[in-house]
Amino acid sequence: MATVYRHEATDQTIRIGKAWRDDNGVLQPPNWDVWSAKDRTSAGITEIVQDSPPDSRLYDWSYNADGTVSKTAKTLSGVKSDLKTEVNAQQKTLLDESDWCVIRKADKGTAIPSNIQTWRDAIRTKGDAMVSAIDGAANTDAVAALFVVYESDGKTIKSGILYDWPELGT
Repeated sequence: MATVYRHEATDQTIRIGKAWRDDNGVLQPPNWDVWSAKDRTSAGITEIVQDSPPDSRLYDWSYNADGTVSKTAKTLSGVKSDLKTEVNAQQKTLLDESDWCVIRKADKGTAIPSNIQTWRDAIRTKGDAMVSAIDGAANTDAVAALFVVYESDGKTIKSGILYDWPELGT
């Protein structure tokens, strides 16, 4: 959550480290943030703690003056289309890394190493599973549940499927 400051009389958002004009036209210093809470209150400065914004892949949103968030779910068909495009692009990028093996096989007949072929097959299988999961999502909440979530300690919670690509084994 972020904190912003608002000067009530002029209805302006003021930023730490930036000078601003009060309702009398007086230019206030850029270090106004060192003022005491009492001085800020008497100057008409209100501290607003903003809510965390929702996932912009799923919602159009904006902050309200009080720091709350107004959100509207994007169209499900648009979200699904965007996610499938992203999955396909990521799949292509991953396969591009080993395309040299396929080209070498076609050009010289040199076999593709089995670990690379297994990895390429797993990428295609996982990509198909991701696209199927996206297609099967009935609403925005179901789409949100498809994303892999990360804990604060860095461990992956395998609660979702999206963007959890296989890694190349040795």
